[in-house]
Amino acid sequence: MATSRRDFLRTASLLAATAGLGSLAQEAPEKRRNVLFIASDDMRPQLGCYGRKKMVTPNIDRLAAMGTMFARAFCQQAVCSPSRTSLLTGLRPETTRVHDLQTHFRGILPDIVTLPQHFKNHGYYTQGFGKIFHGGLDDPASWSEKSWHPKAPGYLKPETLAFMQERRKELTEAGKLGKRENVLERDPKTGLPLKLAPPDTRLRGPAWEDPDCGDSDLGDGKTCDEVIRVMGEVKDKPFFLACGFIKPHLPFVAPKKYYDLYPEGTLELADNPFPPKDVPAIAMHTFGELRAYSDIPDVGPVDDKKALELIHGYYASTSYVDAQVGRLLDALKENGLADNTIVILWGDHGWQLGEHGIWCKHSNFETSCHVPMICYSPDQKAPGQPSNALTEFVDIYPSLCELAGLPVPEALEGTSFAPLMDRPDLPWKTAAFSLYPRGSTMGWSMRTDRYRYTEWGAWQQEPQFRELYDHEADPEENVNLAGHPELAATIAALSQQLHQGWRAARPQKA
Repeated sequence: MATSRRDFLRTASLLAATAGLGSLAQEAPEKRRNVLFIASDDMRPQLGCYGRKKMVTPNIDRLAAMGTMFARAFCQQAVCSPSRTSLLTGLRPETTRVHDLQTHFRGILPDIVTLPQHFKNHGYYTQGFGKIFHGGLDDPASWSEKSWHPKAPGYLKPETLAFMQERRKELTEAGKLGKRENVLERDPKTGLPLKLAPPDTRLRGPAWEDPDCGDSDLGDGKTCDEVIRVMGEVKDKPFFLACGFIKPHLPFVAPKKYYDLYPEGTLELADNPFPPKDVPAIAMHTFGELRAYSDIPDVGPVDDKKALELIHGYYASTSYVDAQVGRLLDALKENGLADNTIVILWGDHGWQLGEHGIWCKHSNFETSCHVPMICYSPDQKAPGQPSNALTEFVDIYPSLCELAGLPVPEALEGTSFAPLMDRPDLPWKTAAFSLYPRGSTMGWSMRTDRYRYTEWGAWQQEPQFRELYDHEADPEENVNLAGHPELAATIAALSQQLHQGWRAARPQKA
């Protein structure tokens, strides 16, 4: 039987790792696929390639036309650090026990091998740029070189800077902006921060700004510049370059030319700015992250005028990131790397733009958990064909290993989606799993082909609350059906499936 190139590389790498034949990888480095790993903070899949034509994203759409757009990909927890931790370790939040923005996974799993660390251990040059791990919780063991972060202003308009200066003075005089040690616990051997203090009062300006500036006057443009520079330096060795864009995270600061892509009157408010009917209160939140900005009310809803401004800012910030993605793809081509580099783009979770009357993420709703995930491999057999299979962020680690020909660690809790890049319509997972804690109560959520089902309460105990949304009849999740007695059998079956967990939902091996 003929051996595929992917099987050959996987076997060769495994032999090198287990038999000490390190020279095998060194003899033919040109045959080892590079990885360009592109992260975008708070990017929801409201992109052209996802059928949302009002969003101007020609470069992300170009990547989708080259590779595979996963139409139904989901994060494991809709907030930055837990999602990124899960993705980069290949383990679910139940295993990492990282559910907040202050806990480093090394304090819980000190010997875990992260995705970039695995590539580094197999002879790759690895470096992170911008936001890959959550701020303050970087992982030096993952990188060949120290992570690089841009030095750039958060705002640029003179009136905003004047406001910020006055606000800084007020907070300082009130004793609310003093310096304090924000690291509560460090690794005694390495000094790595393992536990951070909750955030103190932060100086926030407006939620959006449209300075008339160049891309590289802001942080994400500078990050793109540096990735391109290093790419040129390391192009003759196998590399794993991780490029982390901050936008479209708040504040929505992007060059004016990206705001100009969306003229007044072209944007619309969310169709469903109200809570789902019969939703339990625990499923909702008051979007405190957004309220920290100076132009957002402390309580109550965001009015329509401000909502349209925020939507405009989110769209512009996404188009700004899209332009940087285009620069990266062009740089691969210019450096002769396009035919030897795997490219993956992901946004760490979705984002509410007024759906259900809420903003930001921090929920188990589809709009918070549904994520963009696009992957290109020079070896894939179905370029440009999207996949509607249920996939998850924990799948990225084993997938990149398989695509690059590296051994896949046995402890990973995802499933390689590499087969879907050859046959996008393969029978696949029966469910994708997410969770979100609300105080001391956990919300356990599952997306099947038709339903989103959520239980709030202790695991394997009678739930305090349930949610059930039928995506065939109600794709916006506007009616919670969990209290409908005629659906009791459906709810019982979904509850059983939820508690059987992700292992039971994996695709059957051919």
